[in-house]
Amino acid sequence: MKLIKVDQVAKDPWEDKLFTGPVTLQAIIGRDLSENFLIQQVNFSKGVRNKFHSHSTEQILIVTEGEGIVATDKEEITVRPGDIIFIPAGEKHWHGAAKDCTFSHIYVMPPNLNITQIED
Repeated sequence: MKLIKVDQVAKDPWEDKLFTGPVTLQAIIGRDLSENFLIQQVNFSKGVRNKFHSHSTEQILIVTEGEGIVATDKEEITVRPGDIIFIPAGEKHWHGAAKDCTFSHIYVMPPNLNITQIED
């Protein structure tokens, strides 16, 4: 057993063309601890989101701080701490901070995923 306190996990800058601005990543459970799961927290600056994309696997988002938006090409949902979002494999979506809010979520996914960016 291993206890991990998220507030003690380093926030590392995550620069990727998938995001519209600055985010940090906290590697909670990586490939070094689990062969089955990646569990990481993404921290979005105010108004920052990722671009439309899809995954080859299912994704679970657990909102931990702030106010955010999770969207498909058909709907946008405002989410807050405690909300849990299930995104099926292959579903085109984006998620990120509301306009004037920071936003954090933990994501849970298998480690063997492929991300397909759909929007530039």
